Amino acid sequence: MDIQLDFLKYTQWSGIATLAFAAIAILAFVLQWGIRFRLVGTTGFMLVLTGGLFALSLAPLTRTAIPGSLHYSLIFDNGATQAVIGLPPTVTPTQVDATLRQAASDLYSYGRSGAGGNNSLTIRARTVTHPEAGLSIPLYLGKVERSLANRDDTGIAVEVYEDKFAQLPKTKPIT
Repeated sequence: MDIQLDFLKYTQWSGIATLAFAAIAILAFVLQWGIRFRLVGTTGFMLVLTGGLFALSLAPLTRTAIPGSLHYSLIFDNGATQAVIGLPPTVTPTQVDATLRQAASDLYSYGRSGAGGNNSLTIRARTVTHPEAGLSIPLYLGKVERSLANRDDTGIAVEVYEDKFAQLPKTKPIT
């Protein structure tokens, strides 16, 4: 299913409806109907709706899905160059790698700015361990760095901290 073609079809039908409302509004002015100004408002709304649907038919609304990635929580994001995601403590190194790549794809935005001359987005993955009752320790499992300037960055650098996985509780990994 191509969503752009769907939006183009909706744009065509909305355009036809807009022309119909415009014709009715002109007829209402000619015949001095009492609802003529409401029809002008309806025609204006339909113009805005048609323009929005046309804009959505131009821009791709696709999301890249990385196989093996887990659902993550966005813990921190300064809107520029730093972000932290949270993962469950039962994660494996391959899942961390895939999830970091997924987060790098999801969190890329043209609106991010390179603060202080830094032109890369750094995303760190962490989990929280509980070695004893009442004590929570964040444990960083890896990071990914990608370019802020290029959407299709081929130089994404993923680093998984293999030594940190020994500190995780011994439970069955998530599949």
